[in-house]
Amino acid sequence: MYGELVPVLGGDPVPLLKKRLLVGRRESCDIVLRFANVSAHHCELECRGGYWYVRDLNSRNGTKVNGVRVAEKRINPGDELGVAKHRYEFVYAPLELGAVGPPPSDDIPEDILQKSLLDRAGLQRRADTRRRHDILDENPRSVLRDREDD
Repeated sequence: MYGELVPVLGGDPVPLLKKRLLVGRRESCDIVLRFANVSAHHCELECRGGYWYVRDLNSRNGTKVNGVRVAEKRINPGDELGVAKHRYEFVYAPLELGAVGPPPSDDIPEDILQKSLLDRAGLQRRADTRRRHDILDENPRSVLRDREDD
């Protein structure tokens, strides 16, 4: 066993039986959470270098670590993992899982330079919406006349 998730509001602990676990509502997931607000494939848990990491899989209701919504983050022992509105204390011992030295950086270097800051923050507008707004800003009357001609 690689640790466990202990429900904050009580209930049976969920054992972490593999180093990579899919969490979601579907029966095909490694950890099945049968709640309507949990996505079919909500998040992935992975143990790397003795530490657990969570990666949100574009879930509708989000994944949180210590109350902060995350896309991907290291989970330290004792941290609280939120899957939708369901909260679990993450219990594990990094040394028993092979950790050496201080915890690694929280920075996730993979694909960090592949997306713009606006896109990573979820603020990137679609190109066609942006073009429509640019046209309206330049000459709103010509756009309105074009629509009336249709």
